Amino acid sequence: MEENMFPQASKDLAQKRRDLAPEIYGAFRSFGQRVFADGALPSKTKELIAVAVAHVTQCPYCIRGHTEEARKQGATEQEVMEAIWVAAEMRAGAAYAHASLAIDTMNRLGAKTGD
Repeated sequence: MEENMFPQASKDLAQKRRDLAPEIYGAFRSFGQRVFADGALPSKTKELIAVAVAHVTQCPYCIRGHTEEARKQGATEQEVMEAIWVAAEMRAGAAYAHASLAIDTMNRLGAKTGD
């Protein structure tokens, strides 16, 4: 039998998280509210950024939550998907860019048998 890796979000789990560190929880909530408020960037743009970042960090709760918030802020389905494609390109680009570390390591090791 396969178990879900991530528990379903629930009021009980959220309450337990608040109860275990109420001051830190409150500060975190305040910080998040300020970060996502309109500023130099509108809330919609910030939520689209969050959708992209959530896909790079692969946080299922963040993907669901920020996708929902982006839509509430007026983001279209196409805008959400484009944000996801930006995340995919950045993730793939990072893998490509970091290949230089492997190449540098192989260069430092020199030619080995089997090459």
